[in-house]
Amino acid sequence: MEIETIGLASDHAGYELKQFVKQYCDEHGYSYHDYGCLNEDSCDYPDFGHALADGIERGEVFPGIAICGSGEGIAMTLNKHQHIRAGLAWIPEIAHLIRQHNNANVLVMPGRFVDKETARAIMDAFFSTDFEGGRHQRRVDKIACRTAE
Repeated sequence: MEIETIGLASDHAGYELKQFVKQYCDEHGYSYHDYGCLNEDSCDYPDFGHALADGIERGEVFPGIAICGSGEGIAMTLNKHQHIRAGLAWIPEIAHLIRQHNNANVLVMPGRFVDKETARAIMDAFFSTDFEGGRHQRRVDKIACRTAE
């Protein structure tokens, strides 16, 4: 995966893990842009998920990492955007597959269920895996929003 500036987003439940993600980025020489939240005060994950998705769609950042308590809410928010493929990973093998088979452009982690060591392994897998294409491209092409007929 070619990494540009990594876009980051979290809610209050993902804030602590996002701080670790920043440390990981610094250690690997990756630049990042934090779309919020900026502290552990209670907040709403859609505000920051939409901001990250908009940043990716505008070409400001690529790829993204998003974190909320379970990972589910922020993933749902991100995936409302036409050009976002956010995949929830809680183990490295899932991170590998969401890149290899689904061409995920946002890694989502569950902040309440992933420790720092596991998060490091998940990010290593995500960033080191390329999209396989082939039969998977056909499937990814079918993800786009459809209108009711």
